[in-house]
Parts: sequence; structure tokens; C-alpha cells
Amino acid sequence: MNLILFLIIGGVAGWLAGLIMKGRGFGVLANIGIGIVGSIIGGFVFRLLGLAAQGAVGELVTATVGAVLLLAIVSKIKQA
Repeated sequence: MNLILFLIIGGVAGWLAGLIMKGRGFGVLANIGIGIVGSIIGGFVFRLLGLAAQGAVGELVTATVGAVLLLAIVSKIKQA
């Protein structure tokens, strides 16, 4: 069950990050991938800042923030 919830949160986080950064999502599999990588990045950044996620909503916020950071970094790399 945790794996399914992890994939759902990853998909929603990737979709939200796509909406925030470019106005639309990337497709189901790409959204899940972006959300999963985003959750790792977001967890790392939140730990550096001394923040902690509580519950599914906190995990969604963490993954979304990380996914937005990921997309921003990729965007900057593509521009260079």
C-alpha cells in the first residue's frame, strides 16, 4: 500500500510542478518520475532547512517543492 501511495503522491507532485513551471503536466509516467525525484530533492532541502513533512499532505508539499526545483534546474541547464 505504501508503494501505491508513494506513486500517487509522486504523480500528483509531478503534475503540480508541471503546472507551476510550464502550465501543463508531462504525462502520467513522466509526472510520476519527476515527482519521485522531486521527493528526494525536496526531502534533502527540507532537512537542510530543519523542516519536516507530516502526513500525506506534507509529503505532497515536499515532493512538489523538490519537483519544481528539479524542473527549474533542468530549465537553467537547457538555457546554457
